Amino acid sequence: MPLQLFGHPFSSYTWKALIAFYENGIPFTFRNLEEPGAAEELEARWPLKLFPVLAEDDRTVVEATAVIEYLHVHHPGPVPLIPADADLAVQVRMLDRIFDNYVMGAMQVPVADALRPEERRDPAGIDEAKARLDKIYAWLDAHLAGRKWAVGSRFSLADCAAAPSLFYADWVHRIPEQYANLRAYRARLLARPSVSRCVEEARPYRGYFPLGAPDRD
Repeated sequence: MPLQLFGHPFSSYTWKALIAFYENGIPFTFRNLEEPGAAEELEARWPLKLFPVLAEDDRTVVEATAVIEYLHVHHPGPVPLIPADADLAVQVRMLDRIFDNYVMGAMQVPVADALRPEERRDPAGIDEAKARLDKIYAWLDAHLAGRKWAVGSRFSLADCAAAPSLFYADWVHRIPEQYANLRAYRARLLARPSVSRCVEEARPYRGYFPLGAPDRD
């Protein structure tokens, strides 16, 4: 059975996995969860129904980071997303968690809040999430000084995580002009072919964004 990736084109974590496939030209079948039967097959493999989920024969891999690690081990390509240098690999994995937990995680708070009924909205929670984004934006801007990519000189797992998290975080809480390093990094990510492909494939679904997709990007 060829590799199958279950996900949705507008999903940030699905992007993260797709970027790894596109970077290395790995053949696979994309199972868009809007297609008949895909959601049921996903649930049979992963009852929590969270995505992306990778399937190969009788193996199921959940969580985008683990999907990319699996591809690195079993389907290596010309762009190694996990450095061979052990110390660099630790840094890459650290930045991967920073982007997922502190950028993507904070970004999702206002998005989830917008999906709730009015009486269950949490303005204080939104303020706290945006304050966390301000703090991580400042940290990332300093970290990226003099760097092209998140770690070292090569595109990596950390950048796969950074692309969707910064893409959507900037929609939710705009990266301030003063953070020129971070803004330039986001622009470099969006110009990367693997990332721009995800942006274009997701474009038809922008109406799903509960806060209203901005007229940019």
